[in-house]
Amino acid sequence: MKRILTGVKPTGTLTLGNYIGVLKNLKHLEKEGEMFIFIADLHALTLPIESEVLSKNSIDITCFYLAAGLDPTKSHIFLQSDVHEHAELAIILQNYLYMGELSRMTQFKDQSKKLKDNAIGLGIFTYPVLMASDILLYDVDTVPVGEDQVQHVELCRDVANRFNKRYGDTFIVPKAQVNEVGKRIMSLSDPTKKMSKSDPKGDIFLLDDEKTIRKKIMSAVTDLGSEIKYDVENKPGVSNLLTIYAALSDISIEEAEEHFKGKGYGDFKKEVSDVVISELIPFQERYKKALESKEYETALKEGAKEARKVASKTLERVKNKIGLINLND
Repeated sequence: MKRILTGVKPTGTLTLGNYIGVLKNLKHLEKEGEMFIFIADLHALTLPIESEVLSKNSIDITCFYLAAGLDPTKSHIFLQSDVHEHAELAIILQNYLYMGELSRMTQFKDQSKKLKDNAIGLGIFTYPVLMASDILLYDVDTVPVGEDQVQHVELCRDVANRFNKRYGDTFIVPKAQVNEVGKRIMSLSDPTKKMSKSDPKGDIFLLDDEKTIRKKIMSAVTDLGSEIKYDVENKPGVSNLLTIYAALSDISIEEAEEHFKGKGYGDFKKEVSDVVISELIPFQERYKKALESKEYETALKEGAKEARKVASKTLERVKNKIGLINLND
């Protein structure tokens, strides 16, 4: 059976960008094969985070997955820290990647600019190693990711190929999957920047109420002129709103452009607001149900059990290849 893996860091409140880029499409992917979906709580430790925030975000994200309509018996949702094989394989794989490769990672360079030299943790540098471990443990063919994570998947492919060349076929070499429509949702206040959990005015958070959602969209930056046209360079604000509308309406950008032909910005923003609200309010109700019933606890426990069954076999295969002896069975 085909396997698909995805995960998210519990480092902030998820946004509409996260919903369109990943959550919305998971139910469809569930039909294609066995899903392994993890809360990347170990990755969250690479930057300072309060313990209460980490645990709350982890629960919220699990409930978001359930609210997205996933069936826990088909999609295994689990905490990264509950499957020790993730960390153990990362310790092994770090010996098959090079410092030069890791230092060229865009995420590492971006984070390094924001932090003082003496405050850059080793975890930020080795982040792609743990991510490669996350992926390779499950023999997955496809990894649904945001556009900014494609570089990490490519590095994962490099280490898998390198390992296979040295020890023989061990890992399946996965490929990244990025959704064409909605793959990059931008900030409403600055459409040249990605919607990224840190801009209260420009981000639509998944738990924003109807009034807040409508206010943010109606206040969204648009562009000079009145034509509703997809042109990222000259009309980034309008292009972003068109992308949101098209993604949530399950239509193409061209179809969205045709729909709004001859309409003004006011009507345009109102319709975008309507489609966002019609999608998120029912989603929020399902989230509340999963949270209040504590359905997330059962999902995480059962998900971790299923994940360990696969991860332990992969790790044992790797250990045998490299000569690590196991006398505990």
